[in-house]
Amino acid sequence: MVLRGGLLTRKEEPVPLKSICVTLSIREFVAGVSATLNYENEEDVPLETFFVFPMDDDSAVYSFEAVVDGKKIKAELQEKRKAHSIYESAISNRRQAFLLEEDKYSRDVFCCNVGNLNPGSKVALTLKSVQELPLEADGALRYVLPAVLNPRYRGSGSFEDSCLDMKPPVVPLEDLPYTFSMVATISSQHGIERIQSNCPFSPTEYLGEYKTSAQVSLADGHKFDRDVELLIYYSEVHTPTVAVEMGQPKDNPVDGFMKDPSAMVCFYPNIPEAQSPVICGEFVFLMDRSGSMQCPISKQDKSQLRIEAAKETLLLLLKSLPIGCYFNVYGFGSSYEAFFPNSVQYTQQTMEEALRRVKLMQADLGGTEILTPLQIIYREPSIAGHPLQLFVFTDGEVTDTFNIINEVKRNRLRHRCFSFGIGEGASTSLIKGIARVAGGTSEFITGKDRMQFKALRALKRALQPAVEDISVSWDLPRGLSAKMLSPEQTVLYKGQRLIVYALLSGTMPPAEATGEVNLKYTLQGKSLENRVTFSLQPKPDDNFTIHRLAAKSFLQAKDMGFRDTPAKDKKDVLKISIDCGVISSQTAFIAVNKNVNKPVQGPLTCRDVPRPILFGAASMMPQYHGCALPNAKSSYFSPASQPTRTSRYVGMPDRQDGCKPCKPMVSKDLCALVFGDNHLVQLISLQNADGSWYLDENLAGILGKSLEDLLAAVPVKEANHLPWHGASRPA
Repeated sequence: MVLRGGLLTRKEEPVPLKSICVTLSIREFVAGVSATLNYENEEDVPLETFFVFPMDDDSAVYSFEAVVDGKKIKAELQEKRKAHSIYESAISNRRQAFLLEEDKYSRDVFCCNVGNLNPGSKVALTLKSVQELPLEADGALRYVLPAVLNPRYRGSGSFEDSCLDMKPPVVPLEDLPYTFSMVATISSQHGIERIQSNCPFSPTEYLGEYKTSAQVSLADGHKFDRDVELLIYYSEVHTPTVAVEMGQPKDNPVDGFMKDPSAMVCFYPNIPEAQSPVICGEFVFLMDRSGSMQCPISKQDKSQLRIEAAKETLLLLLKSLPIGCYFNVYGFGSSYEAFFPNSVQYTQQTMEEALRRVKLMQADLGGTEILTPLQIIYREPSIAGHPLQLFVFTDGEVTDTFNIINEVKRNRLRHRCFSFGIGEGASTSLIKGIARVAGGTSEFITGKDRMQFKALRALKRALQPAVEDISVSWDLPRGLSAKMLSPEQTVLYKGQRLIVYALLSGTMPPAEATGEVNLKYTLQGKSLENRVTFSLQPKPDDNFTIHRLAAKSFLQAKDMGFRDTPAKDKKDVLKISIDCGVISSQTAFIAVNKNVNKPVQGPLTCRDVPRPILFGAASMMPQYHGCALPNAKSSYFSPASQPTRTSRYVGMPDRQDGCKPCKPMVSKDLCALVFGDNHLVQLISLQNADGSWYLDENLAGILGKSLEDLLAAVPVKEANHLPWHGASRPA
């Protein structure tokens, strides 16, 4: 395996990135991150370096600074074109300058430029961010420090100035020239039960008497070759809370967003169980079959291939659909295929046909071009009484994520979108973005653990009756009002956390005063509400965490990319971004070193700074159109060799006797071949559309019993001719 790594001299000798140091502070469900990258120019010429790295889509980056030879330079957030102009002017005048920006085509890719770094100079780049942590179904808070930035497919569209165009050099993993360290401090008033990670960590050190605080650190010798994931379990996570944060001091001349106190409200709506409607929807599954889906999910030994994980997930969902719904399956790459010309009713026969096609699916359709099949799906006429539920499975290796998110957003009123990011390095901007704008939920599958649970949780939400008439109201003392910053909430799911932000303007009351916020909604004609009473005494925070998170919430709703943000929203995006210091597609951090009196001497040489990237399955990929599949995913694919973008209906072979199949047409051997030793998935693959199983040798073999034993245990005459209903269906 090889990773991108090291600056390179003209003699191809590595110039090491000395270290990456991350300090993580998690308080309740908010994470604050400070990441420092230390470099040293060991060449005899000044350098301009470029560092491209991934960030979680939910991260609000609010600070960037450089320490050059012991002197700190604080960057300012400016309109993006102005920041570029300042940087280019400084470089041409041989001044040291630093630029940090989002990529124009994706919110989860950043680029840092370090210009005119003198020979022998050392530079430490530090950026700070805050983010909400998602809540897993088992109650864990999930934090991921992205490390893997996979190459992203460039389609036929026009792309300008993307960070992803840079092609850093590679070094063997064992020669990766820098160290990585991470220290995490976690605190919660409810107490910490345990902390888990996918990477070796030191034993947890509890600091509070009631385990209200803990500290862990990454084990020595860790190579930054995979995303670092933490799962944090508190004693209680479903308690509604309201936090009020002070604004800027009154003697500060700042105006606008940072002036007033801000409030963050965390609801856990107590949505009751409700009877699902008889008519339950049209389910369309959009499966990524591009070449990179042949890569492993992660670097772990014997890690499952992405395409196999996606197929297992799709199998579980197909087996769990309710009788009477409609469904279809699309596979996409540079071209796309559909199982049926149009969505078909879910029956035993159509389920079996789809199941056979799922088992034959391969990652053989070239590059990741998701936009065209999305448009085809949206052009299909709606089925009366069956609202569209779209499930997307992809490794997210797409360049122009904003364009795709906007397409989903344009069709948000006619469907909900549930997305699954398959494998490490999946674009959080794409996966979270399409779910957020279309009222669905997103899941990330980076290993076998929790995959089935995540898939069925998404389907269960898709089958829930719609929660309607959602509103948030405030009861505050006279002279005080709340201005909502979060986008209007249109979807609520049972067990889901809801976070809203507001600015409080007017006269703040005495310290003992309280306010109340009320969440109201309607479920199947019944009005429900959740009330939270809170103290109106604002708390100081030097980092203005709640203000930054509120700004991020606003920006995620309004900021649709450097090119595509509507003119009516662009002004607000720019103002909020600069007022609160949170980077957006319209802004960039810029700093010029004014401490150096004389210009940098010598010719400026460009170097790319390393980023980890995995190539684990390259040697296993089949050939496609004369080149290996990884190349089919890259921007080097020549037009002549690109497969034509076409639609193709894949029909099923008819039975020779013309009869309707009455049993699942799958053998135990085929199950084992396709699904390995995952007996749960093998078992579900034999399940009928109505939730039953046929008592035959295939079922007996998976259960480890003889057919005679199974038949003897069923007190029904001629049981071998009848389906057997298990305890329950997966859903």
